[in-house]
Parts: sequence; structure tokens; C-alpha cells
Amino acid sequence: MSKLRWLSGAVLLLASAASHAVDFKTVGAAPVILYDAPSAKGGKLYVAPRGMPLEVVLSYGEWVKVRDASGEMAWTEAKGLSAKRNLVARAANLKVRASPDETASAVLLLDKGVLLEMLEQPGGNWIKVRHKDGQVGYVKTSEVWGL
Repeated sequence: MSKLRWLSGAVLLLASAASHAVDFKTVGAAPVILYDAPSAKGGKLYVAPRGMPLEVVLSYGEWVKVRDASGEMAWTEAKGLSAKRNLVARAANLKVRASPDETASAVLLLDKGVLLEMLEQPGGNWIKVRHKDGQVGYVKTSEVWGL
């Protein structure tokens, strides 16, 4: 009976982990330092610029473990992050289109790594975004990181 109880507990734990939504934040008004440990005494890895999206992997008190677009993991203080959602172009020549359609005209052509503000939740394979110059359009969800 104890094996069955353990197995059902493990299944529930896996199900709750699978249902947990991915949590993305954006570096707030000022750049943040990313560390190798959850402490300002930890080794400084690099500075994340304002607006950079980060995936929150774990919260530990006032610190969060985050993953960046390249897959690197680090720690930063939670207070430096914002709930605003930004996305990063995954590849060069990303076309921001006038409407959510492959045949729609391109309003912008972007390089890899360019930041875009997420304006709406994804609708199918497309998401509405805004470039820092104010241009608004749609990109395929598979062409950006931060969702």
C-alpha cells in the first residue's frame, strides 16, 4: 500500500509541476546584476540591461533564479524585475507584419536580439508587439523568446 501512496504522490507532484505556468519578468527601469548565487556577495556574472526578458525559474526570499534567452542561469534581486513583458527576436530578418498572417505586409525587419514589447497574450501562432520606435505589428510566437 505504501508504494501505491508514494506513486500517487509522485504523480500529483509531477502534474502540479507540469501545470505551473512559465513566469517571465522584464528587467525594470535600471539594469540588474546577475550573480552565481542568491547573494550580493556571490560572483558577478554580468549586467542585464533594462528591458531584458528573463524567465523566473525559482524564488528564494528576495532573490530569483532566472534564465536568459541564451539559456544561461543566474540569480538577481526580485526588486529589480518588472511584470511588464518584453520579447527578444530569435533570429535575424524577423518580419513584424501588419496583421497576424504570413501574407501580410512587413512593417519592420529586425535583427536577432532586438527587444519587442508584448501588447497582448498570444493568439494561436501570432502575438501583437510594439518596437521601441512605436511601430506595432505581429510576429510568429516561434520567432521570439520570452513567452
